[in-house]
Amino acid sequence: MATATTHGARDHARAQDGTRTGTMPVVPASDWPDVTPGPPVWAETVAGGNYTHRVLARGTALRLTDLAGDACAHLLLYADGRPWERLNTADTVKVQWNAYLGAGRLLLSDQGRVLASVTADSSGRHDALCGTSTLRRNTERYGDGTPQSPSPAGLELLKLAAAKNGLGPRDLPPSLSFFQGVAIREDGAAEFTGSAGAGAAVTLRAEQDLTVLIANVPHPLDPRPRYTSTALEVLAWRDRPAAPGDPLWDATPEGRRAFLNTLDFLTARGLA
Repeated sequence: MATATTHGARDHARAQDGTRTGTMPVVPASDWPDVTPGPPVWAETVAGGNYTHRVLARGTALRLTDLAGDACAHLLLYADGRPWERLNTADTVKVQWNAYLGAGRLLLSDQGRVLASVTADSSGRHDALCGTSTLRRNTERYGDGTPQSPSPAGLELLKLAAAKNGLGPRDLPPSLSFFQGVAIREDGAAEFTGSAGAGAAVTLRAEQDLTVLIANVPHPLDPRPRYTSTALEVLAWRDRPAAPGDPLWDATPEGRRAFLNTLDFLTARGLA
């Protein structure tokens, strides 16, 4: 294989320099050629079966795009510097009386505060119930689930992303996933609804300083026998956090309370 020798590995790595299809973020992000609502602070194409991570400031917008129709972004969020405050999928669903993600939904911690809000969504195919794939599951399905294998499990990749931010396996709660949908049938069974197709995008807005972990791997309910995962585009730019008067702030009583909890906490710390 091309990377079996040192020279081959070097040539392979150098061939990705300056491209948008490699496994490295564009540095500086402002070199990203696409026009976004603001100068990018994070620009990356995450290959299928790979992961990424970043710390984002409060008010940053993060857009994820399913480039070819078979990406699945498994997402974890942490209040930066306070990893005990993290994404809680159960509260995200329970507090908002809705199991389905989409524009207008809030991603909540177990402290009753907003970590991020979903400001735009052209996919509608997401999942807040099933979490990501595991080493055992992928080994049973594909023959291997280790990070360096052709079929890495999402949990194994999230462990690597976590370690690069000083976090361990015990810090990994259930994740949300975007771009591969799940619906709950009348009998309570989960039904995989697949992708909305190439080009679908979802935009999040950080309502606190966040540590973001993403694994791009097949959804655990994907019935296809082959490990199928295509590229995910990640773009972030400076924006403003929600404030009183923002449509999301007052969309529901539960959301308003979560935003007020967040503002109260940040104000006490001198951060808002």
